[in-house]
Amino acid sequence: MPKSPGAGPVAPGRSRRQAGEDGGGARAGTASGSSPEPSAAPAAAEVPSAAGGQGAGAGARRPGGTLPGRDAADGDALTALRARRAAALGGGGPERLARQRAQGKRTARERLDLLFDPGTFTELGLHVLHRGTDFDLPGRDIPGDAVVTGFGRVDGRTVFAFSQDFTAAGGTLGEMHARKIVSLQEMATRSGAPLVGINDSGGARIQEGVDALDGFARIFRGNVMASGVVPQVSVIVGPCAGGAVYSPALTDFVFMVRDIGYMYITGPEVVRAYLGQQVDHSGLGGGDVHAQRSGVCHFLEADEPACFAAVRRLLGYLPANNLEDPPVAPAPHVAPEGAALRGVVPADPGKAYDVRTVIARLLDPGSFLEAHALWAENAVVGFARLEGRPLGVVANQPKVKAGCLDIDCSDKIARFVRTCDAFNLPVLTLVDTPGYLPGTDQEHRGIIRHGAKVLYAYAEATVPKVSLVLRKAYGGAYIAMCSRGLGADLAAAWPGAEIAVMGAEGACNIIFRAEIQRATDPESVRAARTAEYRAAFAHPYVAAARQYVDAVLDPAESRGWLHAVLEVLRSKRQEAPARKHGNEPA
Repeated sequence: MPKSPGAGPVAPGRSRRQAGEDGGGARAGTASGSSPEPSAAPAAAEVPSAAGGQGAGAGARRPGGTLPGRDAADGDALTALRARRAAALGGGGPERLARQRAQGKRTARERLDLLFDPGTFTELGLHVLHRGTDFDLPGRDIPGDAVVTGFGRVDGRTVFAFSQDFTAAGGTLGEMHARKIVSLQEMATRSGAPLVGINDSGGARIQEGVDALDGFARIFRGNVMASGVVPQVSVIVGPCAGGAVYSPALTDFVFMVRDIGYMYITGPEVVRAYLGQQVDHSGLGGGDVHAQRSGVCHFLEADEPACFAAVRRLLGYLPANNLEDPPVAPAPHVAPEGAALRGVVPADPGKAYDVRTVIARLLDPGSFLEAHALWAENAVVGFARLEGRPLGVVANQPKVKAGCLDIDCSDKIARFVRTCDAFNLPVLTLVDTPGYLPGTDQEHRGIIRHGAKVLYAYAEATVPKVSLVLRKAYGGAYIAMCSRGLGADLAAAWPGAEIAVMGAEGACNIIFRAEIQRATDPESVRAARTAEYRAAFAHPYVAAARQYVDAVLDPAESRGWLHAVLEVLRSKRQEAPARKHGNEPA
């Protein structure tokens, strides 16, 4: 483990209220937990406001302003400790815990049990309490300030995590809640270990005002400082509203659970009031919306156990930090039969097929974990293994929009390539695309700048990059899909591949337009010229002659060839130019 895989975020400074207090930090360490018999809280505390904020009424009011053990200096210290722990571990109390489960949701600690190997979680900040002095906060304890933080192990590897507790003040974020998360971000970054954030919160704690907003800002900065240093994963298993949505958006991967997780900037009430649109939480920002339409969600799962199992699986492909190699799994006992790749890709360039079949037969059986499976489906991205070693896979999907590149799939590819590059995963690109999707909609929405993101991501990446042209590779899309000129270390093609400026029919309609127009039988001339063009260019050998393609492979040879070249490229070293940072297309 490297001592410091990246510069950790700056520790948060003292707020205006803190600056005027003596011993403020000591107070945060002495006021802990809630009363063993929490009083009822206002029902409004569990309903997010239109802007995502929420009251803190779900905390328990201290009887007589005391906590278990607060006046026990002369009593049994261990008894007082046990009482404090019991109060803190009780969350919002039995009633609220039962209500959480009745909604089909796990509690904050149950979620951590699903994430970590049994018995490995170590909690930090159990006794932290808020320091709010306004409205109903004085004398009210919110256990752990509504978030559980700590670290444990996932498949034996250290992982940090926080889990917001909706049963305590609706999981709202205040000053100390944010401080616990920022402290965890800093520790994860310094230690070089992944960070998982489990989000179930009503948003900013209104009673703490600007302190809550400052807390969000510090969390966002922590996300940015950790970006590309340690993997960051967000899990949305409840509301994530208002400014709170930007922390997951700044992380590497977002998981959502259908029907219980939702994200939006402004809630349904605001949408109804200002736009007159009738929409519910799920329709505005549910898992299906973000997995299929917005692209915010990378992985959508049916329930919480499936979700956390998927998080654990994802972490198995990623290194602990940017200075380590990805974890290696045992090679498969039975390698895929190479001959099974023959015939998967139809010879007819106009016939569709599912590129996932190629991935399944080319790489280790059952190893492909697809990201963004429901969004921008004309491209397929995900993680897989080849002889046990993880790699990233990018592929055009001919059965959706013929595999054309468009705005959404350009964003999808570019983001995934940069993630692989940040965490030392080789990138395998499977190419079968006729070009960029034409039309006024794409042009007006900015296909130029979005398409440029793919070029930027591939050209910038320094990890091993290998491309395999399965069938069509035309024009600008051929360049963008990690061509040799753009920076592929090695490229190969199958014998039926067509690498050209455009398809034969389109090329002939331009090159031989005058001749076709003059002909007494235009169609026969067009057919003859098309066949001539196809014979001259619709194959991989022109590119191979100029070493734009390093090998033309029998599909049955592809797995062995890929394994050999990726083994050689494992020792690749490439230094980027000295600069502060590049300026990626927006």
